[in-house]
Amino acid sequence: MALIKYSRPNTDLFSKTFNDIVDEFFSEQNYRRDSFIPSVDISEDEKQFTISAALPGMKKDDITIDLENGRLTISGERKMEAEDNGRNYHRVESQFGSFSRSFYLPDTIDEDTVKASYEDGVLNITIEKSKQKVKKQIEIK
Repeated sequence: MALIKYSRPNTDLFSKTFNDIVDEFFSEQNYRRDSFIPSVDISEDEKQFTISAALPGMKKDDITIDLENGRLTISGERKMEAEDNGRNYHRVESQFGSFSRSFYLPDTIDEDTVKASYEDGVLNITIEKSKQKVKKQIEIK
């Protein structure tokens, strides 16, 4: 699982500190307006791992989930509506474009039990833990 530096949402210039402005200037995310990074929550309990990704406004057909060599990749594209219906936008804060998020999963998962559902703009992926691969303690004789 990779860690990504937290960056505050863009606020007005007067409330930012100098460090915020410098961080924003050198941040790749601000230069790439054709992509975005959806928020992801990962949790586990005794039986399974759960991955939830916030993908508001997307259709499930625009989302791809791949699992290869222990790496789960969620990717897709959120497109801005081409029709303007006579609207003049003064501000657009929604993020659009392509995205790809990858996570390395532990060896204790059962790859055959991956299930995904998409409802109300949230993608939920569950992966059962394998009973055979759970860590055992070896007794020394």
